[in-house]
Amino acid sequence: MRVVVALGGNAILRRGQPFTVDVQRENVRVAAGALAPLVAEHEVVITHGNGPQVGLLALQASEAGAGMDTLDLLGAQSDGMIGYMIEQELGNLLPFEQPFATILTMVEVDPDDPAFGRPTKPIGIGYPEAEARRLAEAKGWAVARDGDLWRRVVPSPDPLRVFEVRPIEWLLERGVVVICTGGGGIPTMYGDDGALHGANVVVDKDKASALLARQLEADTLVLATDVAGVYTGWGTPEAELLGRVTPAQLRREDFPAGSMGPKVEAACSFVAETGQRAVIGSLDEVDRMLAGVAGTQVVPDAG
Repeated sequence: MRVVVALGGNAILRRGQPFTVDVQRENVRVAAGALAPLVAEHEVVITHGNGPQVGLLALQASEAGAGMDTLDLLGAQSDGMIGYMIEQELGNLLPFEQPFATILTMVEVDPDDPAFGRPTKPIGIGYPEAEARRLAEAKGWAVARDGDLWRRVVPSPDPLRVFEVRPIEWLLERGVVVICTGGGGIPTMYGDDGALHGANVVVDKDKASALLARQLEADTLVLATDVAGVYTGWGTPEAELLGRVTPAQLRREDFPAGSMGPKVEAACSFVAETGQRAVIGSLDEVDRMLAGVAGTQVVPDAG
């Protein structure tokens, strides 16, 4: 089975944790422990978030005044760092002969996408409101509330194409575990000159993972997070975990744009367009999710 596993941002850095290498590496080590059993049985592609890392790199680059703070360059930097940690921690658990490869993955966006005028994607660390507004004034940021804190927000256009699909396929055919499309991929777009350029945006990781899974003709898309699956009535006494559902059923519900919404839409689009299965659930149950006995199983609509 060809499986694309999208690691939620909590797999690298959980909300409220200190932004240290040791904390991030320990989180990656836990994620690797959950993913290692899949490699023996499946062709595995791993994607991941990078929002906190990109935001911190942007802040550092801005303070240094080096002109290296565009989000495409920072996305490439963070993808290399996180891919390195995933490779190393998985490699410590699997036989020496198991090959890995981290691919810096360019993703095309449309320069006319209306999202360029609506910054919505949080990056970086959280600040108290007063500090966030001070930084926004000083650095020209847009900021918005994210939970109890405020974060910088940037445009997030829809992904159109993953450019490196062919080399990813070649690697999978040779038994390589591929880490790619980190943070939604490195955002790029065609200019008026017909050349490909970087875009100063961040692509949603779940949407890009669904696009990648479609292009790779994956059998299953796994959207791994820190909860057991998709709930209706989340945060209320009436909260109910959804088990086996169709895209049509899910789209009748309303899920927050800042949390479960993008995962639900990514799962629905993958299933509706491919007729394959998507699963949303807890990373530590990823093997049971693939077996169909855990998480929210999103399956094709009847007929």
